[in-house]
Parts: sequence; C-alpha cells; structure tokens
Amino acid sequence: QVQLVESGGGSVQAGGSLRVSCAASGYTYNTLYCLGWFRQAPGREREGVAAITHGGGITYYADSVKGRFTISRDNAKNMLYLQMNNLKPEDTALYYCAAKVGECGAGWSDSAYGYRYWGQGTQVTVSS
Repeated sequence: QVQLVESGGGSVQAGGSLRVSCAASGYTYNTLYCLGWFRQAPGREREGVAAITHGGGITYYADSVKGRFTISRDNAKNMLYLQMNNLKPEDTALYYCAAKVGECGAGWSDSAYGYRYWGQGTQVTVSS
C-alpha cells in the first residue's frame, strides 16, 4: 500500500511563505498520475487547493490561491511540493496530499474523484 507523509507546515504571519512537502513510499510517484493538495479548516468542508499531472505539464489551482501557490513534483525523488507565498489568515487549515493512479481531470478538486491515497496532514497557521 502506498503511504504519503507531509511535512513543512508551521505558523507564519500574513504575507509570509511556507513550502509543504509530501513523500511517497511503497510505490513511486511515477506510478501515481494525479497528485493533489487539499485543505480543511475547522468547521469547513475539505477543499481542493491544487493538482498536477504525471509529467508536471498541467497544473490546477483553486481560484483563491492562483498567483500565490505553486504545485510541483519530482518523480525521481518521489516528492510533491506546494510553495505557498503571500499567505493569508484564510489559508489556515490542515493540508493533505493525495494521489490516484488515474490522471487529473475536471473533477480534480473533488476529494471523492478517485484519490486513493492520503497523507496524515500538516498544519498551516497564518496569523494577522
């Protein structure tokens, strides 16, 4: 079974930056076509933040993070990254990485859209 482990979360002031990472074991990212980042704040539904295709050629972003967040992957190192710049208090959430064997598509932001593997989450807290 594939295991995903996030790291890099923490606390930062508004306007600051963080990079969260996701490492895979069991299978390499080369066999996981679509990789995504999701987040969930207390009392709110889990939402898709970003996703990336197998070769990294196509990326998807929620409107709320476009221009601020960048998703990337390094298949050779079995790593997925999310660079978060100009963070806002509303970005505060538990961030999860997720993966599925199939490719991304129109439903990339739906957590039920074939994402078979999930990490435990890493907390990102942005203060004013």
